[in-house]
Amino acid sequence: MNEGPESLLTAAEVVVSVLKEFQTESVVIGAVALAAHHYVRFTEDLDIGMNADPQNFRAIAEALRARGFQVRLREPDADDPLSGVIDVECSSGLIQIVNFGQTFPAVIEDAIIEATLAVRPESPLRVAPLPHLVALKLYAGGFKSKADVVELLRRNADADLNEVSSLCEKYRLRGLSELLEEARK
Repeated sequence: MNEGPESLLTAAEVVVSVLKEFQTESVVIGAVALAAHHYVRFTEDLDIGMNADPQNFRAIAEALRARGFQVRLREPDADDPLSGVIDVECSSGLIQIVNFGQTFPAVIEDAIIEATLAVRPESPLRVAPLPHLVALKLYAGGFKSKADVVELLRRNADADLNEVSSLCEKYRLRGLSELLEEARK
């Protein structure tokens, strides 16, 4: 039974407190972050990006289980562009903890430093800044992620495109210029 978005946010705040017990900072990514940047699209989950080494990754999953969450640990394989995902199921929905620790940690580290927007007042859930969200979407690739970038850019006409471009160049991500062109149409 889905209890609604407020309950999911409360559960995600508990998840973030568990991450902090392991000295692991995090940032909200995915559709909730898109919505915070004026692009609302349907979602059934809340995505959190973090950097953790494999040992802490497994320990975090166990700590979440100990807190009463249903947890599914998805460890990476050789072809995985992520460093694993922890699916945290609760009565209000799904929280996905996406680990970038061994694959693309810099963007998460930088997003955590730059994140100032909270999902609600006094919440520890900080939202990835727009340039970092664009970078994560470019890294993910695929049609859906590219479409998300176009919509983000369209709905944030006042965004500093030089900042977005510089950040994507810093991470050696390709394809932004085509998406900028598409957003201008």
